[in-house]
Amino acid sequence: MDAPRKVCVYAASSRQVGRAYVDEAHRLGRLLARAGAAVVYGGGGSGLMGAVADGALGAGGRVVGVIPRFMVELEWAHRGLSELRVVNSLHQRKHQMVEGADAVIALPGGSGTFEELLEAITWKRLGLFTNPIVLVNTRGYFDPLLEMLLRAVNERFMDRRHLEMWSVVQRVEQVLPAIVEAPGWSEDARRFAAV
Repeated sequence: MDAPRKVCVYAASSRQVGRAYVDEAHRLGRLLARAGAAVVYGGGGSGLMGAVADGALGAGGRVVGVIPRFMVELEWAHRGLSELRVVNSLHQRKHQMVEGADAVIALPGGSGTFEELLEAITWKRLGLFTNPIVLVNTRGYFDPLLEMLLRAVNERFMDRRHLEMWSVVQRVEQVLPAIVEAPGWSEDARRFAAV
């Protein structure tokens, strides 16, 4: 795959996470902007979400936030984005974030990030999304999830080929090479979606 022009980033909004996570998110935003990739994310102003947006904006990048109206009313939205799209539901948010994305990148996060990531993996399994998915495994954060996915394969809930749906990197500097080098995927994956 060529270098991405538009990436969807899933990330946490928590203000209480360790500094290492925040620094990685900020660096990711900066790296994506310098590579010319627009960032589409959940529109929040705090935590890793805010850090990735600030990193990209600080490097002159384009950042599009997609956020449900109730979160705007709670004043959770980032106030300095290139574009803020206000939608009516979390479902609309997720669809707009991934629509047209050349890749999905997952930074560490909580239940919302897990849900978004697993939905993207499900869409890829069904051939509805065929572009790279990259997990940034800062401090081994995603190790238990990766073990669970491997168990799903070993217990025959998923096909062994499904392990090629995502790439795992330890540092954000490895994200762009992982996107470019990701194995190809197509709608033909539907042939083995049902194990």
